[in-house]
Amino acid sequence: MSDARRRNISVFLDHQVEQGRGDRTAVICGDEQVTYGGLLSRACRAAAALRDIGVHREERILLLLDDTPAFPATFLGAVRIGAVPVPVNPLYKASDFRYFLEDSYARVVVADAAFAEKAAEAIQGLDGVRVYEPADLLGDGDAGADGPAGMPAVATHEDDMAFWLYSSGSTGRPKGVVHRQADAAAICETYGASVLGLSETDTTYSTTKLYHAYGIGNGMFFPYWAGSTTVLTPGRPNPDAIFTTVETHRPTAFFSVPTLYNALVNAEGAKARDFSSVRICLSAAEPLPREVFRRFENTWGLPILDGIGSTEMLHIYCSNTADARKPGSSGKPVPGYELLIRNEDGQPAPPGEVGELLVKGDSALSGYWHHRDRTRRTLIGEYFATGDRYRCDEDGFYWYEGRADDMIKVGGLWVSPIEIENVLMEHEAVLEVGVVGVEVEGFMKIRAHVIARAGAKTEDDALVAELQNMCKEQLQRYAYPHIVRFEEELPKTMTGKIQRYVLRGRQ
Repeated sequence: MSDARRRNISVFLDHQVEQGRGDRTAVICGDEQVTYGGLLSRACRAAAALRDIGVHREERILLLLDDTPAFPATFLGAVRIGAVPVPVNPLYKASDFRYFLEDSYARVVVADAAFAEKAAEAIQGLDGVRVYEPADLLGDGDAGADGPAGMPAVATHEDDMAFWLYSSGSTGRPKGVVHRQADAAAICETYGASVLGLSETDTTYSTTKLYHAYGIGNGMFFPYWAGSTTVLTPGRPNPDAIFTTVETHRPTAFFSVPTLYNALVNAEGAKARDFSSVRICLSAAEPLPREVFRRFENTWGLPILDGIGSTEMLHIYCSNTADARKPGSSGKPVPGYELLIRNEDGQPAPPGEVGELLVKGDSALSGYWHHRDRTRRTLIGEYFATGDRYRCDEDGFYWYEGRADDMIKVGGLWVSPIEIENVLMEHEAVLEVGVVGVEVEGFMKIRAHVIARAGAKTEDDALVAELQNMCKEQLQRYAYPHIVRFEEELPKTMTGKIQRYVLRGRQ
């Protein structure tokens, strides 16, 4: 297989089989183990089934799948015929799925049985849109398959559209981030090579799900590029389940996020749990507090290598490494990426000065689907404008200083303060409201500053609960104010715009 061909995600599995790793375990999921040959067979069957139901090249396929072998088989099966898988969070609401379908023009939905009812609700009134379960495409596991199922991957160019990931933005509506065939190889050749250093003897385990950019790199792209094994776990991660998975399947590379690292060190009996198989711990999605870093290393003797990435860049482009790390920082640029901090005048900021972070690298998005203006604003020449504010210290380490816009990142997920404000304003007791993100004990929380109408019982905890529940019911369940403050007035500009930076500074 030529080097150029191998860079296309459609043949990651083929390469491993051709290298004699067909009998090696690619995926462990509970009691099930799937070899590289078996996973390639499943991907081929999914490809053939999608072709037979009329899916064509570059047509989008919406995936509502949890982390099981069906996810990589369906994803790679779609890419194998030149179609474009679009994985999304299967826990979203039916109305969200409806938006994804209408935005992407997907005519096929592949949904686990647990999400099939929501999928059916989402497609009501959409002519020609059909819902399939993984078994409809894959049959019964590896039954009847001893190797590749005779479905060769179509010839694709490295710049062909390969898959989409949806990323939230300041409008509150997620944007389709378009990635190329070669983007997965690009992160493997950079972060995968210089930070992870995976080999066929490694086993990866990520608590972040495959529908997420961080998770799909951890649980698919990196291990399949290196010929490693990966552990997939359906359901919501929690400390006990994470400990059990690590102790049972003995991963060597562990990927998680700050909120879960914090939960692990605070879990009852944590010091007695066994992390001895793990050689490297990675973190992303939000800044890792120094105290969590310190406590985790003191408990298990393992430093956590924190970094920053994005859906638009597909994975991590700035990271601490085993040889160079500073707790609390995002590390240094990953080899293969260039970082630039620009000031308010658009000029490069001197060392130590805070400005907006721009990044250049081969894994950058091709653009936002249906958001041409946004694409033009964020793709500046060869650079992607991240919207994050950073400073670089005298040793070349990068330090996060907040967002250039008002978006809030909680638990690794973006939240729009405007959306929350719009919901809260619907409550009869709310006259005005401003929502901001504030750091509490090293973690980002959402705080709502509310001016109540006359007669509202602001001293009553029941009102706070009502406001929180309204947001949970109308938005995603993580998009609600953890803290509600009742105020006499809100700081505003001369034109009446709420000054959120002033609210963030209030103690």
